[in-house]
Amino acid sequence: MTDLTRRAALTGAAALLAAPAVATAQTVAPQVLGNDTARRNMSSFVTQRWEDHFEALGKVTILADTRSRALHWWSADGADYRLYPTSVPMSEELTRRGYTEIVRKREGPDWTPTASMRERDPSLPAYMPPGPDNPLGTHALYLSWPAYLIHGTHDTRKIGRRSSSGCIGLYNEAIAEVFAVTPVGAQVRLI
Repeated sequence: MTDLTRRAALTGAAALLAAPAVATAQTVAPQVLGNDTARRNMSSFVTQRWEDHFEALGKVTILADTRSRALHWWSADGADYRLYPTSVPMSEELTRRGYTEIVRKREGPDWTPTASMRERDPSLPAYMPPGPDNPLGTHALYLSWPAYLIHGTHDTRKIGRRSSSGCIGLYNEAIAEVFAVTPVGAQVRLI
């Protein structure tokens, strides 16, 4: 084989190997979701704008999107925007939607399952102190709705799935980051 032919063969093989990556990197066309048209990125999160959900910022703002299983976080001035994958409630019956706020924060939360949780799963303990087996993970943000939280999880298999009893779950590293930059009083919406 001559150098020119060998080079052409190698270039052609490299192009074939790169084709799937190039196809994946292309912009995804807008999709219609109900009455809304939204652009999806490659990880299936629906891009959200705070203006579509809140009248104003002025304080930290969180949007938990149960459909795309993502938590959107905006700073008080809107200059900082962050996006995190989440777990969401396992059924519509357990899903609460609407406006609320962060009323309390706790590093190393303890956990007391609700009566309905224990009814669904009698093997749950009556109480669990902070630690590596605690389903609330390392940090928790308590919402104004009783028994609803945004919290971490040690079970990373839950993220991206319908797996909670009503809460929004994040990787422990992500909730630690959100916890550090979210004050009590932050506005929250679950959709």
